[in-house]
Amino acid sequence: MTLTWLEGGTTAMDGGAMFGVVPKPLWSRKYPFNENNQIELPTDPILIQYQGKNILIDAGIGKGKLTEKQRKIFGVSRESEVEESLAYLGLTTADIDSVLMTHLHFDHASGLTKQVAQGEYVPVFERAEIIVNAIEWEEMQSPNIRSKSTYWDYNWQPIIHQVKTYEEVYDDLPGIQLIHSGGHSKGHAVVKLQQEDRVLLHMADIMPTHAHQNPLWVLAYDDYPMTSIFAKEKWMNEAKENDYGFIFYHDAFYRMVKWDAEGKEIVTSLKRSRTREIK
Repeated sequence: MTLTWLEGGTTAMDGGAMFGVVPKPLWSRKYPFNENNQIELPTDPILIQYQGKNILIDAGIGKGKLTEKQRKIFGVSRESEVEESLAYLGLTTADIDSVLMTHLHFDHASGLTKQVAQGEYVPVFERAEIIVNAIEWEEMQSPNIRSKSTYWDYNWQPIIHQVKTYEEVYDDLPGIQLIHSGGHSKGHAVVKLQQEDRVLLHMADIMPTHAHQNPLWVLAYDDYPMTSIFAKEKWMNEAKENDYGFIFYHDAFYRMVKWDAEGKEIVTSLKRSRTREIK
């Protein structure tokens, strides 16, 4: 597998909300914040190229869809440059075979569609299957009073014909699994990538950054925080026992990290950087 992070946009969310009940003197030692108490959170889709397939994990913040008010609230400093990133790699949106959605909150799903005329939205990845947990897909279409603020009609209505749902595990391609976890949302999923004895986990928003490693450090945005805690504890224990690495969509500092057997020190990492300026 070859993994490439695309430029999906950058947000800045409230640090207190992102670390829940964890006191600021603790979380601020691990992740910096700005004058508005916001922490930088990229929304960078991960392109997996494997067995002749081009597969994305999540879709970015999108482009030209947010109002000025929304851009301010969510601290959006850059919108998606996914199409430009693909072009840099010699690809187009039509080359994407599938999009594995960890969940469908706006900062992960807005990049699935784009506006082509006032009020008219179309799919971005026109040929791709969009893989999403059945519970998540149901809630996206019928959000409750809490979730309706993040499940937006224009992110799902244009892609209905592309969606393929699963119950607990999606593993159509050997070595790539999308596994239902719940927690952050009822249909949230994690991604497990495996080749021979090497495993990378993408915990999505139950561990959005390296600073969320502690199972008890969960987001105030989590709909089911105890489920997040139990899922993180399970996966972290498995990772320690089997020497897994972790990859991130939201981390402003690391693409990948691997901790030591005690989970205290980072022994291997891939730092995040913009190696080029997309024009």
